[in-house]
Amino acid sequence: MPDTYFLNFRGPGGAVCDPYLLKGDGAPPPPATAPAVSVVQWSEVPALVGGKTILFYTHGFNVSYQGGAESLELVARYLDLAAPYLFIGMLWPGDGGVPFVDYPWEGGPAMDSGRRLATFCNTWCAAAQSLSFASHSLGARMVLQAVAGLAAPRRASVLCLMAGAINRDCLVTEYASAAAKSERIAVLASHEDAVLKLAFPPGDAVADQIYHDHTLQAALGYDGPPPPAAGVTAPWQIADREDFGHLDYMPPNNNNKWQWAVDFVRRNFYGQPLIWPAP
Repeated sequence: MPDTYFLNFRGPGGAVCDPYLLKGDGAPPPPATAPAVSVVQWSEVPALVGGKTILFYTHGFNVSYQGGAESLELVARYLDLAAPYLFIGMLWPGDGGVPFVDYPWEGGPAMDSGRRLATFCNTWCAAAQSLSFASHSLGARMVLQAVAGLAAPRRASVLCLMAGAINRDCLVTEYASAAAKSERIAVLASHEDAVLKLAFPPGDAVADQIYHDHTLQAALGYDGPPPPAAGVTAPWQIADREDFGHLDYMPPNNNNKWQWAVDFVRRNFYGQPLIWPAP
């Protein structure tokens, strides 16, 4: 298996830092306790991304550095993209001291990471063939912020938001500019997502008092976009009978449902018709 690439936004003490590339194995076998990665020198980056069809993929909140690297490594192995496709997993500091209770404050690091991702793309990815973005949970804020900050004429080829912990109307309100810069938008939502059903509404109400940047709505990853959902490719609502929870979109977990989600991203990335679950 070739090296997996990661863009690391995690600075000292849980702060957001300007990202830098890592390569290696994000899920080393025991007894190792940290990803076996090394820093990619900036002089190597132009050749790495030039002419590539890049997929930036990120986790949500309440995910540690090690947990994020392990999860994204498994996604990269499952996708097994060959050149000219390039997978880059993104590690950002969305893990507060008290899981879920800290959620309202983690929108800031997500958006800060997104602004820095836009700068990285504008500075280093001008020679890339295309840029696509996939996210889980609060990672939606990160990628939407990044796409909104892409310098013209660059657009996102694909924007895929899974279990988005963000207001369902965000694509026509707060992040309408990101939607306008995206050629293909896909969403996955589930009414069996207990986190977005029970924890998102009160947490989002607190977040609105902090950032004053959005209206109070159900989560995009719960109800999907409001009608007429212009610009969003159907289908997006996962059937209740599949009991698809918030943690089922990303590995590792106790089932293989995450592979359905990754297959959904793959079909978007390759421009194929969307089917759920993907065959």
